[in-house]
Amino acid sequence: MHETTEQLEALQALIDRSYAAAGEHTLRIHTPERRLTAEQVCERLHGMSLLALATVSSAGRPVVGPVDGIFFHGAFHFGSSPDSVRARHIAARPWVSATHLPGEELAVTVHGRAEQVDVRSGPFRRQLLEIYVPRYGESWADMLESGAMYWRIDAERMFTFSMP
Repeated sequence: MHETTEQLEALQALIDRSYAAAGEHTLRIHTPERRLTAEQVCERLHGMSLLALATVSSAGRPVVGPVDGIFFHGAFHFGSSPDSVRARHIAARPWVSATHLPGEELAVTVHGRAEQVDVRSGPFRRQLLEIYVPRYGESWADMLESGAMYWRIDAERMFTFSMP
């Protein structure tokens, strides 16, 4: 877990605000015993978590695609090529939604704004290298150096669901 006490408190406040504003249908399904706390979210989301990420096209339509998600310091992060359609969508319309859904027993969904992060140095870069170099080899570090873009989702809403 890479989160500070302050980050855990902020994440818990986000989850609490999200459910306070949720609709009846969500609340019927996401009963309190099926929700994860901030600490439980951080314990469950380590390494790479596959996300279904939705961006908005120039026509205002949702476009969903898979991305590698990294939950770091209380927020999902993801990357893409600078010349990808996804990068163009985010540059023009930064609002995104993402869901980590490894199976019916767990779901973590966020809605928010994608903010570009610097991966040239710092703890997030180290985290990326720790996750991907053992998996893909040193060539992955070269890809990161070639200009890959990463974003953090500054979530305005977060919903968690866990089947005990």
